[in-house]
Amino acid sequence: MKKVLAIATLILAVFVSCKKETTTTEPVQITPSPPKEAEIVEPAGDQCYSWKSNGSIIEMSFNVNSHQEVNGKLSYNLVGKDKNEGTLIGNMKGDTLIADYTFNSEGTSSVREVAFLKRENTFIEGYGDVVQANDKVTFKDKTKLKFDQKNTLVKVDCKVE
Repeated sequence: MKKVLAIATLILAVFVSCKKETTTTEPVQITPSPPKEAEIVEPAGDQCYSWKSNGSIIEMSFNVNSHQEVNGKLSYNLVGKDKNEGTLIGNMKGDTLIADYTFNSEGTSSVREVAFLKRENTFIEGYGDVVQANDKVTFKDKTKLKFDQKNTLVKVDCKVE
């Protein structure tokens, strides 16, 4: 019985010595990080890119302003197909150029959305499912675009016109 009383006293002593510490906790203030200063990108001037393979040629030239808006020209001269050339108007979104390509082919004016992925002095053309609405062909889902490296346009010197 003395052993049980001694163990009970010991356990009671441990519980009393481990009293709860009562501290008042103030609500934690979460301070949002200050917004990052808008990155100011200087206009890059004219940029020209070209792809050539077995007599087929794709040429693209454009200018990007400080708001990442793109304005330029694009032409496709593919073997076995009619040549088409026209204007390129769009935006750089990160490393991807998304633009409307307005072109003439077989005497008809058309608008088609195009996408190019920028990689070290090259642009890789993107493909995906398209839909046609309001006389314009656009990508169904830009997040599912595929970029095929066999259609890689490399940086070239711009032609003086």
